[in-house]
Amino acid sequence: MADWLEGDKGNVEPAGLRFRAMLAGKSIIRAPGAHNALAGLIAREAGFKSLYISGGAVTASFGLPDLGILSMEELCLIVRILSRATGLPLIVDGDTGYGEALNAMRLVRELEDAGAAAVHIEDQVLPKKCGHLNDKTLVPPEQMAAKIAAARRARRHLVIIARTDAAASEGLQGAIARARLYAQAGADVVFPDALTSLEQFRAFAAAVPVPAMANMTEFGRTPLETAAALEAAGVKIVIWPVSSLRIEGKALEGFYKALARDDTTAPQLERMMTRKRLYELIRYHDYEALDASIIKSIAPEVPEQ
Repeated sequence: MADWLEGDKGNVEPAGLRFRAMLAGKSIIRAPGAHNALAGLIAREAGFKSLYISGGAVTASFGLPDLGILSMEELCLIVRILSRATGLPLIVDGDTGYGEALNAMRLVRELEDAGAAAVHIEDQVLPKKCGHLNDKTLVPPEQMAAKIAAARRARRHLVIIARTDAAASEGLQGAIARARLYAQAGADVVFPDALTSLEQFRAFAAAVPVPAMANMTEFGRTPLETAAALEAAGVKIVIWPVSSLRIEGKALEGFYKALARDDTTAPQLERMMTRKRLYELIRYHDYEALDASIIKSIAPEVPEQ
């Protein structure tokens, strides 16, 4: 049924507590990126138990670059939509915390209210960049540690993840030193972005006293490893942040080029999700059944492609 319209009876425990239970488990947490609710529903149906909301992917879906342009309100709207649609624990990209300590505290409270399970805050200076680009500028580690401590103080159940972009400019040992300081300040998880080998992940995970998270973004500095390989290296969480957006973008690029050429969608029907399948995915009839006065709609019967 449409759970959230009926009081969300299926998920009475806060998302952060459910995510902590996953962290306490033996297996690595696999969290693919979902930039909208439909992507989240498809990922959940595929068997994923947690999702990641990338600021870069959401910003790109708005037609904007990932340069700190996304607002806190826009981010929280996406979190709220995905939380309601999927009910899954969501790891959220909190950029630099949208400001300093007080802003980070507000971000934590707003994300908790929106249904998030975890947030990561990074140690870059605004305007920030994707962690796999060059010439990133970092704040002093003590300033970042203060922001993490503030976020920790504000949270009720949200998991606080400290991201460091120090590996590129300060080396692996610099990233480890920052991560240890952030853990001491209260981070539950540390996220070293743009490491360049599985050996670096292994060394990082062994040197830091809290769980580590890995970013398997495509076309970046980090080689693409399987979740199993990362788990063997000591990593606890793996994300694929922008993959769904890249798949969608490539598919749409082909679709619009073909439509402009053919002037009809008929040759592309086999590439499309049918109306019936879409209705199943979004539980159209479950929502419809909440109002007995709505006559059940019947999708046209067409051969499955």
